[in-house]
Amino acid sequence: VQLQASGGGLVQAGGYLRLSCAASGRTFSYRAVGWFRQAAGKEREFVAGTMPIGAITSYGDSVKGRFTISRDSAKNTVYLQMNSLNPEDTAVYFCAAGTRTIASTIRRQSAYNYWGQGTLVTVSS
Repeated sequence: VQLQASGGGLVQAGGYLRLSCAASGRTFSYRAVGWFRQAAGKEREFVAGTMPIGAITSYGDSVKGRFTISRDSAKNTVYLQMNSLNPEDTAVYFCAAGTRTIASTIRRQSAYNYWGQGTLVTVSS
């Protein structure tokens, strides 16, 4: 599975962005797709994840109510709609796919075995 993240950029606080994660290759083999982010000097953290089977979605506490993860199966693409952005959302955002992910592990980096290259989101105050 190859993942290509895009859609990052510079936005003012209160604005919005939509990130895309396009998958290619053995896309039928993955169980979950997640978004993680890493701000400068901080550890990578879970943002959102989705598992088509069971229609499971999960969000990190800091983005709940502001971000929405969705997928377009026909395009093999997962989106992250980010609203009400604030400077604390500034980070490199990574999408990841897991072939053995289960619901209880959807928030763990170790549950994902394929990673995209990351896209930078900068929120100015």
